[in-house]
Amino acid sequence: MSRNEHFVAPVQGDELVVDRLAIDAKRSNLWLDAWRDMRRRPLFWVASVVALVIVVMAIVPQLFTNVSPLGGACQLLNSNEGPAPGHPLGFDKQGCDIWSRIAWGSRTSVVVGLLATVIGTVIGLVMGALAGFFGGWIDALLSRLGDIFFTIPYIIAAIVVMTVVPKDERTVLVLAFAIGGFSWASIARIVRAEVLRVKQADFVMASTALGMGRFKTLLVHVLPNSIAPLIVVATLSLGNNIVAESVLSFLGVGLGGGTISWGADISQAQSVIRTAPMSLIWPSLALTLTVLAFIMLGEVLRDALDPKARALR
Repeated sequence: MSRNEHFVAPVQGDELVVDRLAIDAKRSNLWLDAWRDMRRRPLFWVASVVALVIVVMAIVPQLFTNVSPLGGACQLLNSNEGPAPGHPLGFDKQGCDIWSRIAWGSRTSVVVGLLATVIGTVIGLVMGALAGFFGGWIDALLSRLGDIFFTIPYIIAAIVVMTVVPKDERTVLVLAFAIGGFSWASIARIVRAEVLRVKQADFVMASTALGMGRFKTLLVHVLPNSIAPLIVVATLSLGNNIVAESVLSFLGVGLGGGTISWGADISQAQSVIRTAPMSLIWPSLALTLTVLAFIMLGEVLRDALDPKARALR
C-alpha cells in the first residue's frame, strides 16, 4: 500500500453508521416551552380561572347580579342586615346589596389597575430601552431620573396628586395616571438590564454591521427579545395597582361622583366592624382574591419564562 493510499473498512448491509441529528417533532421556543410548563401546573389554572371571572365581572357585572348597587335600590331599613332571598351576602351600612356592590366595584378596580399598569409599563419600557441601548449621556440622564422616581413611594405621590385634583375632575384616567405615572421606575430598571444583555448578542451586532439603523435595530431585534421579563413584572404590577386604587378610595381620594369601589366600601364598613363585620369582610375578600390571582399568575409566568428555574424542577 502506497503512502498516499488509505485503508477503508468494507461496509456490509446495515453496518453503515451515520451521525444523525435528533429533531424533535414538536416546535420549541421560549413561549411554547413556557406554555407547556404552565399548563401542567394547577396553580396556573386556579389563578387563571379566578382572574378570568374577575375580568368578566368587571366587563359585564349584569351577568352576576340584577340588583342595582346605587342609592335608589338601597333601603335604610335593611342596614347591616344579613343574607336574604336574592341578597346572598346581606346588606351594608346604607342598606345596599353587598354582592351587587362587589360585582359592580370590580369594574373600577380592574379598569384603573389595568390602565395604571399600561401607563407605567409603557413609560418604563421607553425609558429603560433608550437608556440601555444608547448608553452614554442618555443612559446617565434617564437612569438618574428613574432613581428620583424610585425613591418616591408611588402611593404617597398618587395621594398628593389626587388631593390636589378637584373631586368632580377625578376620572378613571386621572387616577390611572396618578398611579402609573409614579410606578414606572422599577420596570425601567428591569428593561434597561435586559436590553444591555440582548444588545451584546451576535444577531444584534450583525444587523448593525449590515447597515440597519440603531433605532430600527432596537425596535426589530432588541425589544422583542427583551419582552419576557417585562410581561412578568407587568402582571405583578397589575395586582399592586389594584391595591393602590383601593387604598386611595379607602382614604377618600379616589374617584369622585359616588363611584362604586371596593376600597370605598371597606372604608364605609370600618365604622360598623363590631356589629356587622361581614360588610367589611366580603369586599376585603374580593380584593384579596383578585390581587392574589394576578400575583400568582405573575409568579407562574416568571418561573415558566426562566429556563434555569424550569431546569431545577
